[in-house]
Amino acid sequence: MKTPECTVKKCRETRVIQTHRIFPGDLNSFGALFGGKLMAFIDDTASISAARHSRSDVMTASTDELNFLHPIMDHHSVCVESYVTGTGRKSMEVFIKVIGEVLTTGERYLAATSFMTFVAVNTPDSFTKVPEITPETEEEKQICANYQKRRQRRLEQLSDNEAFAEHISLAIPWIDD
Repeated sequence: MKTPECTVKKCRETRVIQTHRIFPGDLNSFGALFGGKLMAFIDDTASISAARHSRSDVMTASTDELNFLHPIMDHHSVCVESYVTGTGRKSMEVFIKVIGEVLTTGERYLAATSFMTFVAVNTPDSFTKVPEITPETEEEKQICANYQKRRQRRLEQLSDNEAFAEHISLAIPWIDD
């Protein structure tokens, strides 16, 4: 990939919206959308936002936060909307909102919110810095305004996770005894 022409993009240029209908096979034992299925929808949608922003292949670095706010039930639809809300040199924070809809009444509800981090995967001819991001709407401005604080928390958590991982055994007790 070649270096992108523009070094700053607007949040709306990275916006992705996917809508899915919920069927009985998508439900958990409580009759709501299985959380893992929603997580797959979220990761898929957010990865497109990150790739659209960087014009590069991307990899999920972390799911920084995922808040399930309202169950999504059988025969509802789920709309997953994502856009980039902050950038580092190769990393991108993506905000995701999940909106459920009761298809028979048109009632809509906020079902979940999430922040994920993606990394642009460089190839020999690719760029080394992703474009910056500029918010336009009130929602975008509110979310982007706290990016640096969230990024600092993520970096501290990464350091803690790396230290924690040093103490995790890879042995399988019933095999490696």
